[in-house]
Amino acid sequence: MTGRYSRQALLPWLGEAGQSRIEASTAGVVGMGALGCVTADYLCRAGVGRLVLVDRDFVERTNLTRQTLYAQSDAEERLPKVVAAGRRLLEARSDLELETRCADMDGELARSLFQTCDVVVDGTDNFETRYMLNDAAVWAGKPWIYGGAVSGHGSVLLVRPGETACLRCLFPTCPPPGSASTCDTVGILGPAAGAVAALQAGEALKVLAGRSDLCAGGLLTVDLMTWSFSRIAAPRDPSCPCCSQRRFEFLDEQAGTRTHRVCGRDGILVLAPKGTRVDLEALKTRLSAVAPVYANPYLIQTEWEGHIVTIYGDGRALIQKTDDPARARALYARYLGM
Repeated sequence: MTGRYSRQALLPWLGEAGQSRIEASTAGVVGMGALGCVTADYLCRAGVGRLVLVDRDFVERTNLTRQTLYAQSDAEERLPKVVAAGRRLLEARSDLELETRCADMDGELARSLFQTCDVVVDGTDNFETRYMLNDAAVWAGKPWIYGGAVSGHGSVLLVRPGETACLRCLFPTCPPPGSASTCDTVGILGPAAGAVAALQAGEALKVLAGRSDLCAGGLLTVDLMTWSFSRIAAPRDPSCPCCSQRRFEFLDEQAGTRTHRVCGRDGILVLAPKGTRVDLEALKTRLSAVAPVYANPYLIQTEWEGHIVTIYGDGRALIQKTDDPARARALYARYLGM
């Protein structure tokens, strides 16, 4: 065999039939940071027919040590991550069917994603979104792959609703803000994130090829600093509020303005009510009277009272140099009137 995927199709457990399944499949990647970049790259190059990328953020210089789909020029242009990542993936494979969503994950988007994807891979930076993805996976009966990396270690969990434990079987309650280590507080080694993402991509390809029987099962952990790999059994919890009782508390969120602390950004993301659309050109003109404004087709960036602020077309605003949601909401209302 000499075709593009010939070396992959030589794998006895995959073969041409498994490769054909991969090429006919759709995978979603939520969060295009270190995990998302590596996972999306592997899935693209393995021949996944359609990829859906979701991320709310733009590229910064501090991303470049570990987020492998981005170039320095992307950071200089402040490109949304899904735009920059999409360009690189299409350079690697021009026949890739690609959908990009520069948006914050909410219940509506989560449902839509799981309805159209055969598997969804987690590359997010906060537990609230992960619990929402877990809810959506169980609601739709579709597999998803949790992944997390910080410092020099990380973990992976494949969730197959009805067959394996879900995230809430292992961790029934979402950790309170500030209680878990983040890349902001303890740092992150790029290869540790790469190792976790490679495990996620491997599990995803097995699922897409119809070989879930080869998936690891349980919670996989890796620590590059101690050279340790382990697998922890993860039985289903018969009293799990999500997969047993089918209470989708994170998926059925309330509409309206919300705030999130953003990992790696020292700031608060303020979300506008659903359906909000902002005329960025008109807003640039208005805000230029207050402070200098940088603009590209996807966002504008300015400064409010010492806080760097990035505003997107759907009304989202990242307000940096604060960890106070009330302060962020006050600035948002003062300058945007929403």
